Amino acid sequence: MSQDEVTLDFGRGGRIGQDEAIYCGEKSAAQIAMILDLAEAAGAGLLLTRLDPAKLETLPPGHRGGIDYCPVSRTGFFGPLRSVSGAGQVAILSAGTSDIPVAREAERTLRHAGHQATLFSDIGVAGLWRLTDRLDEIRAHPVVIVVAGMDAALASVVGGLVAGPVICVPTSVGYGVAAGGRAALDAMLASCAPGLSVCNIDNGYGAACAALRLLNGARRLQERG
Repeated sequence: MSQDEVTLDFGRGGRIGQDEAIYCGEKSAAQIAMILDLAEAAGAGLLLTRLDPAKLETLPPGHRGGIDYCPVSRTGFFGPLRSVSGAGQVAILSAGTSDIPVAREAERTLRHAGHQATLFSDIGVAGLWRLTDRLDEIRAHPVVIVVAGMDAALASVVGGLVAGPVICVPTSVGYGVAAGGRAALDAMLASCAPGLSVCNIDNGYGAACAALRLLNGARRLQERG
């Protein structure tokens, strides 16, 4: 593989406030290793998404040892990592334990950007008390990400209970007609709770980036004020 095949976007952070991230899903280990070589030479940090454990093990030992890896979310931090400058601003709600990998992808994306999110897991509406018992804690966060599969009812319920932006992520969790997350996606898009934003199926990374845009926009307004 030639370096001419890779063009990393190290200026992304300056333009939109979000650093370069590398989707590893369809990349070979050789391609990922080349990308890490370029990032290392530039002294840049990278967020790696959809990095399977098996592929991680085939990377050169030097790179493999330099990755802070989370097997649940299949994300990795490579190179310099931002210190935490924002905490308590984003709540991530996981409807069920099976939705946690996607919720953790959102959490890790935010952490890479310097934001420490709060994860509330297994609070789906099949046992509504699990949500209502944590509602005051959830409302303390200006931005909420809701991660849910199956019928995705949690998104509509939360959308009617919190005042801030609600970013929804349908997951591919569920039987039969759940259709790999399509039922959850349709339910979130058709929600009667006004103002919900909906991301693609299993796209915890995209939800975190949407939250970052909101937070960065609010910060810029404060700086101008």
